[in-house]
Formats: sequence, C-alpha cells, structure tokens
Amino acid sequence: MLSEQSVPVVRATLPAVGAAIGDITRLFYQKLFDAHPELLRDLFNRGNQANGEQQRALAGSIAAFAGLLLERPDTRPDVMLSRIAHKHASLGITSDQYKIVHRHLFAAIGDVLGDAVTPEVAAAWDEVYWLMANALVAVEARLYEEAGVAEGDVWRRMEVVERREESAGAVSLVLRPADERPTAPFRPGQYVSVRVELPDGARQIRQYSLSAAPGRSGLRITVKRVRGDGTPEGEVSSWLHERAREGDVLTVSAPFGDLALAERDGPLLLASAGIGVTPMLAMLDHLVAAGATRPVTVVHADRSPADHAHRQEQRDLIGALPGARLHLWYEEPGERAPEASAGRADLTGLELPEDLTVYLCGPVPFMRAVRGDLLRRGVPAEAIHYEVFGPDLWLGQQ
Repeated sequence: MLSEQSVPVVRATLPAVGAAIGDITRLFYQKLFDAHPELLRDLFNRGNQANGEQQRALAGSIAAFAGLLLERPDTRPDVMLSRIAHKHASLGITSDQYKIVHRHLFAAIGDVLGDAVTPEVAAAWDEVYWLMANALVAVEARLYEEAGVAEGDVWRRMEVVERREESAGAVSLVLRPADERPTAPFRPGQYVSVRVELPDGARQIRQYSLSAAPGRSGLRITVKRVRGDGTPEGEVSSWLHERAREGDVLTVSAPFGDLALAERDGPLLLASAGIGVTPMLAMLDHLVAAGATRPVTVVHADRSPADHAHRQEQRDLIGALPGARLHLWYEEPGERAPEASAGRADLTGLELPEDLTVYLCGPVPFMRAVRGDLLRRGVPAEAIHYEVFGPDLWLGQQ
C-alpha cells in the first residue's frame, strides 16, 4: 500500500509518467546495457530488445502496477506479480539485480522528465518501484524454495534423448537429466527455459512449455522455428532446429509458470492457437493419465493441418477422455481436415457450462478475442487464465 504522502503525488504525476514511460524505458535499457553489456548478451532476449517488445512490456507493467496501487489500494495484484515472478525465476533473476535496475531506471526518469522530478516526486515513485520489486522478490524467493534451489541457481544439464518433427515448423525434444538426478517435478501447463551458446558467444535464453504430462521418463518441449518475415529469425529456435540432436546436452532451467492446471472436477475449456497447443497437450496428457471424466472442451486454431503441431496426438488424447470434445479452425483447411471449420476460431456456438475454468495460450490477438467473447457471455474474469510467449504486452490492457 502506498503511503498517505505518496498517493496524491503519484496520482498527480501518473499521467505525465505514463505519457513518457516509453521514452523512459528505452533510455533505461540503453543505460543498463551500456553499464552491463553482459545482461543483453546472456540474459535479455536480443530479438525482443530489437523490436521494442521488452521495453513496452516493462512500461506496461510499471504503469499497471502504479494504477492498481491507486485504484485498489487494499488489493495486491497477485496475478500480475505471479506471472512476472515465474518468468524471472525461470531466468535465474536474483534480488540484487533489482538494485541495478533501480539505479538505471531512476537515472532515465530524471533524464526524460528533468526538473519535473522534484525530491517529492522522486520519493513517491521510488516507493512505487520498491513496493513492486520487494513483492516480486518475495514471490521469487518462494518459487526458488519450492523448486528446491538456491536463489537464481535454476540451471542443470539435460540430454536430448529423443527428437521428433511434429509439424512443418515444429520439433519436439525429450530431455533427461545428464547427471542422473530425478527429473524436476512440474504442473501441467508450466514451462522451462533453455539457454544456448550462439556462434557469437552470446548465451541466449528462451522459454518453452512442457508439452507432455508430469511423470514421464523425461521432460518434453516443442519448439516452433521463428521465421523472420522481414525481421531477424528466432536465434534460439533456429539453433535448436539446426543443431539439437539425440545425445546433445542442453542447459535447462527448473520448471516454472503460473498457467497450471488446477486439480478440481469442474468443466474445462482449453483454447489454443498455433504453438500455443503445447501447454494444453500437457494438461490433456495429465487428464488421461489421471482417468479424468470431467467435461473438457478443446478449441484449437491454426494456419493449416500441416502447421498443427502434435495434431494426431491431440486427437488421440481427446479420444481417450470420455468427456472431451474437439473444435478445430484452420485458415486453410484443405482436404485433410473436412471436420474443421474455415477461418479463425469462433466460440459463438459453443455451449459454456456454469463453473467453467478456461486456459488460453496463443498469440495475444487470439487470446484477447476469445477472452472478450467469454466475458460477454458471462464467464467470470477470474476463471480465465492465460500464458503469453515472450514479453507480456497484455499487462494492464485487459
């Protein structure tokens, strides 16, 4: 909760800070990487820095947090904090790094806003920053404890024991610990980070959902190759597609992620698009292994049957669940999918039972459209859970 003296200051300056937050975050990252080039090389996603997505995600989270402190002073934004904390934990972020961020962020604020940053204004926004930072540090400490690792010590070596082509542009890799220690436990829907050393010496990190249920003999990830289409191709996805083979050893984090299937008996809606199918596969696999009989509606949208990763596997899992039904949409159905609808996913005709729990994964426009449809049809916002691949540009826009 903001102190009484800071509330009016933040309320009065939030419009100005919000209007300038894009310039502030761009300058912040410039200052940060000038002082710590190793962070850009070995921690931050260089592709997201180049296209500005990371800057927009940071700006959105700061503005959203400040707004929530003013609008809902008695409620901590746990959903937003949890999503950020899980991502930070999967990267091995440590509490001392928040001090580095603070130093360069407030230097950027001073440079952009100039004389408007009086000591009173600086103190109020300093309070906002540390309320958010300390809340994240606390959540991340709990996540490290639950994972059984020291702060930031999330990495282990894992061997590729199986590789399969799952669609025209996606490959799955089954990973087992190279040191023969047990595979880390996880909840269906969670992800791991994979860190690879690229030809220029940079050690870049990306997150990949675990695409099979817990309890298997290894951890399976499914990697879609990110094609450039006028922008740089995905560095890590391309490296894994071209180089990761059976017998190779990768550096992989402990599992994290707040999109995890809740253990209950109510009806489910699993809606995905593209490679967003991967966490849904783990959920379906888990439900089959558990002998679940709860009603499950599965919605998937893709470009074409050839682009639909794990297409037959998804069908088989749904067929093994007595209460499950599949609804497919392809932009280009072709003759291979006569049962699919053409175009983009449309939930208008789907029956939505009461007490429905929803999980979404896919491109943000897809999730925003589906979530909007569900809200209009009376599904409570707290019943709709989602996962974003990459920087969460949806924060504060829901």
